[in-house]
Amino acid sequence: MSEVFGNSSNVRGGILFAFLVALGLYVAWILRDELVLIYVCALLAVVLRPLVRSVSRIRIWKWQPFRGVAIPVMLLVVAGALTALGFYTVPSVIDDLQQFGREVPAQSSGLLAKAQGMPFFDGLNAAAINSKIQDYASHAATYLLITIKDVAGRIATFVAGFILTIYFILEGDTAYGWMISFFPLENRVRLDETLQRARARMGRWLVGQGSLMLVLGLSSTLVFSLLHVRYAYALGIIAGLLNVIPVMGAAISIVLSLLVAAVDSWGKVLGVAIFYLVYIQIENSFLTPHIMRQRVGLPGLGILVALLLGFALAGVMGALVSVPTAVLVAELADEYLVRKVST
Repeated sequence: MSEVFGNSSNVRGGILFAFLVALGLYVAWILRDELVLIYVCALLAVVLRPLVRSVSRIRIWKWQPFRGVAIPVMLLVVAGALTALGFYTVPSVIDDLQQFGREVPAQSSGLLAKAQGMPFFDGLNAAAINSKIQDYASHAATYLLITIKDVAGRIATFVAGFILTIYFILEGDTAYGWMISFFPLENRVRLDETLQRARARMGRWLVGQGSLMLVLGLSSTLVFSLLHVRYAYALGIIAGLLNVIPVMGAAISIVLSLLVAAVDSWGKVLGVAIFYLVYIQIENSFLTPHIMRQRVGLPGLGILVALLLGFALAGVMGALVSVPTAVLVAELADEYLVRKVST
């Protein structure tokens, strides 16, 4: 009789456990966006904490000016740089869009007239197409402002993530100790050593990524200046900053640079295109293997798979933390799944 009751209690316990797991997965699915944001902020805090420590340890003789205020100083520097970039670029961009809107109708009329004389294009309704082009061109600045207004809805999420990252940096040790306390005492030392190794590799990833951003920013600024592309400095800064987003960041900066160059001449477009073709080859064949692969310790295929999965799961944020996540997974798998041959 006791065996029957014991078996029934085990069954009830198994059913209850399965129900709780299903409920937890359901709640996690509902809160998936918030959970992704928390994970991204925690991972960014892990990666940025060494940088904060380095800033706080800066010495001028025996004086440490940034000790205890490293985070506010970094925030002020970033905010000041973004503000200066905005004041430098936004008014000029709006003026150029308005000028572009005035010039496009006349240029489009000539292009449509030439197109009508070509095969397969003789049935074009030039008047209707030209009217549409004039409408879009004349309201280009308005469309840009509307787009910015739509994007402004994401500012709240960005600010929340920004504040959450700061709290993780400030109270990361407390949160880490609380998380690791859930594991049995005999397993904590092994897990802690594994996570510390992963954090060190993530720090090396940050240094490598910063090096790639600096190289692209300086080289693009130099080339754009030599080509006399407008907003050369702003485009170079944007290209360097966007390089932190793997694949997608480079694509955005390339398209943006080509569009700005197209406002002036096709020769500048060709020059910008040649620069990016050469740079991509150099980065993929020389810079990335020597900077990133040696620092992070991941094969190129692993980095590419991590980027694809990160972007598919969480978009740009997922791609942003895909490589550090791959480092964490690789370190855990190497410690707990890979059977090491005893020597």
